Amino acid sequence: MDSPKDPEQTVAQHDGGSDQDDFLAIDPESGVKRGLKTRHLSMMALAGIIGPGLLVGSGGALSSGGPASLLIGFGVIGIVAFSIMQSLGELTTLYPSGGAFTQLAARMVDPAFAVAVGWNYFIIWFAVLANEYNATTSILVFWSDKVPVWGYFLLLWTAFLLFQFCGVTTFGEAEFWLALLKLVGLVAFYIFSIVYVSGGIQGTGAIGFRYWHDPGPFVEGFRGVASVFVFCSTFYAGCESIAVAATETKNPRVAVPLAIRQVFWRIIFIYMGAAFFFGITCPANADQLVNGSSRALLSPMTVAIQNAGWQGGVHLINAFILITCISAINSSIYIGSRTLLYMAQQRMAPSFLGWTDKRGVPIPAITLANAFGALSMMNVSTGASEAYDYIVNLSGVSTFLVWGSISLIHIRFRQAWKAQGHHVQDLPFVSLWYPWNAYFGLGANIFLALVQGWANFAPWDAGGFVDAYILLPLFFVIYAGYKVVFKTRFWRKEEIDLQSGRRRDLEDSKDIAEVETGVAQPWWKRLLRNF
Repeated sequence: MDSPKDPEQTVAQHDGGSDQDDFLAIDPESGVKRGLKTRHLSMMALAGIIGPGLLVGSGGALSSGGPASLLIGFGVIGIVAFSIMQSLGELTTLYPSGGAFTQLAARMVDPAFAVAVGWNYFIIWFAVLANEYNATTSILVFWSDKVPVWGYFLLLWTAFLLFQFCGVTTFGEAEFWLALLKLVGLVAFYIFSIVYVSGGIQGTGAIGFRYWHDPGPFVEGFRGVASVFVFCSTFYAGCESIAVAATETKNPRVAVPLAIRQVFWRIIFIYMGAAFFFGITCPANADQLVNGSSRALLSPMTVAIQNAGWQGGVHLINAFILITCISAINSSIYIGSRTLLYMAQQRMAPSFLGWTDKRGVPIPAITLANAFGALSMMNVSTGASEAYDYIVNLSGVSTFLVWGSISLIHIRFRQAWKAQGHHVQDLPFVSLWYPWNAYFGLGANIFLALVQGWANFAPWDAGGFVDAYILLPLFFVIYAGYKVVFKTRFWRKEEIDLQSGRRRDLEDSKDIAEVETGVAQPWWKRLLRNF
């Protein structure tokens, strides 16, 4: 890797650039295509990335902590996620181009800090990708074991690689419809849950909140609650991916604020809704959740529908989970590859990963990101459930580190914005409750990074402790190593680059101008602008 880019040089290049660059279909800095529509980004914010993490992994969280812990975990992490998204909304709306928060970390804090953030973010996504391949191959083996696990993996790996090569517009369109299917499936399950607990299914009787009394709301007290935080952080990972996709969005000044608002409904409807209905329809001590020897990872949805009397329902739920897996694998490869691409272009990763073809497709970055999905082959020797737990624990702390870093970047940005004579009212999107919200996000993520491995202390589990905390020192090792080798420094507020990465929308039309200025529009125009 070469030495990091000089921010002063970046400013000079930006100042000398043409305004026409704002309206090019291919981003001149990164080489990617600006092909994502507003509806693509909105649906990615609302239901993107949701896959086996939520639908399968929540079974492990429920058995570890109980239904009350699941609600607390989703609620607490949801508040933290909302804080992070407010910070990210302000930053990304102003700076939609140039490599998301990884480059912003280099400009607002220190290039060495950006390297540590970027590689930790990539760790999250190769771990999530491996989990999703793990769940997908497990479902396929459950249906037919005539093809070995590795055979299914190779077929899937090739298919997803070729699909990613089709380009960002194809990816966005697929994600839109897959996310819509996920929302329909969750609504159907919520309706089933209400009918089931109310006694509306013949032969079952009303169960109400029976599972909150037996086996009870909590499993192992605070130890169980702490263990749930790890799972929940993995479930929420992906909310911040809006920033990664902003560079490839046609109209970020409209799309990004709209997507940020969608995250609130994602927290309420999807995460809190799932935690509530999983907790009332599935007992925390269900054998399918506690005994993970089967290669078919059974979710609380499967347990609930079987307890309601439909034993064949496992195939319906597994089909739904398979659909979510397709979406989640697709998104994980996209986010992981763009993270590598932007780091390589900032000389924080091998330079060959920064290449894109003439269609704006980063072929080397996509190939390498997808290759890390091979970690899912851990389930050949350890079993699908154990493999899932290993990888979740490894990636959980990285989520807190990256989220905390986003809060710090936001704080540094606001300090520089004020120091250089700018005004808050000049920002296209203003974060709620600054500075309290940003400092809360920073403090909460530091706290959660430290307590997420609490369950390994009593009784002492050396292997679990290493798995839960190994990435904490690794973050600082990467930071210190890069700083020493390339002699980077912490930027002063007065010298932080506040100009690079800003651009106007590709479709800078009258309708978009009306949205930005708040001019009243007919209801049908307000509806259509979401599509």
